[in-house]
Amino acid sequence: MEDVFYKLKAQLEELSWPDVYLFKFIVPNDPEKIAKVSAMFNESSELVMHPSRNGNYLSISAKELMLDVDSIIEKYTKAAQIKGVISL
Repeated sequence: MEDVFYKLKAQLEELSWPDVYLFKFIVPNDPEKIAKVSAMFNESSELVMHPSRNGNYLSISAKELMLDVDSIIEKYTKAAQIKGVISL
Protein backbone atom coordinates (compact mmCIF):
# COMPACT_ATOMS: atom_id res chain seq x y z
CA MET A 1 0.00 0.00 0.00
CA GLU A 2 1.24 3.46 -0.82
CA ASP A 3 1.91 5.96 1.97
CA VAL A 4 -0.49 8.31 0.22
CA PHE A 5 -3.44 6.26 1.48
CA TYR A 6 -2.15 5.68 5.02
CA LYS A 7 -4.25 8.47 6.58
CA LEU A 8 -7.37 7.46 4.65
CA LYS A 9 -6.95 3.83 5.73
CA ALA A 10 -6.63 4.86 9.37
CA GLN A 11 -9.83 6.91 9.14
CA LEU A 12 -11.75 4.13 7.39
CA GLU A 13 -10.68 1.53 9.95
CA GLU A 14 -12.63 3.45 12.58
CA LEU A 15 -15.87 2.67 10.72
CA SER A 16 -17.71 -0.65 10.64
CA TRP A 17 -17.67 -2.76 7.48
CA PRO A 18 -19.34 -3.91 5.23
CA ASP A 19 -20.99 -0.61 4.31
CA VAL A 20 -21.80 1.51 1.28
CA TYR A 21 -18.89 3.80 0.35
CA LEU A 22 -18.99 6.85 -1.92
CA PHE A 23 -16.05 7.22 -4.30
CA LYS A 24 -15.47 10.50 -6.14
CA PHE A 25 -13.14 11.08 -9.07
CA ILE A 26 -12.38 13.91 -11.48
CA VAL A 27 -11.54 12.41 -14.88
CA PRO A 28 -10.30 14.13 -18.05
CA ASN A 29 -13.05 14.04 -20.67
CA ASP A 30 -11.40 11.17 -22.54
CA PRO A 31 -13.63 8.17 -23.38
CA GLU A 32 -10.82 5.69 -22.63
CA LYS A 33 -10.14 7.13 -19.15
CA ILE A 34 -13.84 7.39 -18.35
CA ALA A 35 -14.27 3.74 -19.37
CA LYS A 36 -11.33 2.65 -17.19
CA VAL A 37 -12.74 4.41 -14.11
CA SER A 38 -16.27 3.11 -14.79
CA ALA A 39 -14.94 -0.44 -15.22
CA MET A 40 -13.59 -0.39 -11.65
CA PHE A 41 -17.18 -0.73 -10.42
CA ASN A 42 -19.69 -3.52 -10.86
CA GLU A 43 -23.18 -3.30 -12.34
CA SER A 44 -24.81 -3.00 -8.90
CA SER A 45 -22.84 0.19 -8.17
CA GLU A 46 -24.62 3.52 -8.47
CA LEU A 47 -22.62 5.69 -10.90
CA VAL A 48 -23.35 9.39 -11.42
CA MET A 49 -21.44 11.49 -13.97
CA HIS A 50 -21.41 15.27 -14.34
CA PRO A 51 -19.40 17.21 -16.94
CA SER A 52 -17.43 20.27 -15.87
CA ARG A 53 -18.58 23.71 -16.97
CA ASN A 54 -16.18 23.77 -19.93
CA GLY A 55 -16.53 20.07 -20.67
CA ASN A 56 -12.84 19.30 -20.14
CA TYR A 57 -13.46 17.02 -17.15
CA LEU A 58 -16.08 14.65 -15.85
CA SER A 59 -16.97 14.13 -12.21
CA ILE A 60 -17.70 10.47 -11.46
CA SER A 61 -19.34 9.50 -8.18
CA ALA A 62 -19.87 5.84 -7.39
CA LYS A 63 -21.64 4.23 -4.45
CA GLU A 64 -20.72 0.61 -3.87
CA LEU A 65 -21.07 -1.88 -1.04
CA MET A 66 -17.55 -2.42 0.23
CA LEU A 67 -16.63 -5.35 2.45
CA ASP A 68 -13.49 -3.93 4.03
CA VAL A 69 -11.02 -1.06 4.07
CA ASP A 70 -8.45 -2.85 1.89
CA SER A 71 -11.00 -3.11 -0.94
CA ILE A 72 -11.47 0.66 -0.87
CA ILE A 73 -7.74 1.35 -0.88
CA GLU A 74 -7.35 -1.10 -3.78
CA LYS A 75 -9.84 0.90 -5.91
CA TYR A 76 -8.07 4.18 -5.13
CA THR A 77 -4.73 2.58 -6.04
CA LYS A 78 -6.15 1.43 -9.40
CA ALA A 79 -7.55 4.91 -10.08
CA ALA A 80 -4.17 6.49 -9.27
CA GLN A 81 -2.64 4.46 -12.10
CA ILE A 82 -4.90 6.16 -14.67
CA LYS A 83 -3.11 9.28 -15.88
CA GLY A 84 -4.95 12.51 -15.09
CA VAL A 85 -7.52 11.02 -12.68
CA ILE A 86 -7.93 12.88 -9.39
CA SER A 87 -9.38 11.02 -6.41
CA LEU A 88 -11.41 13.08 -3.95
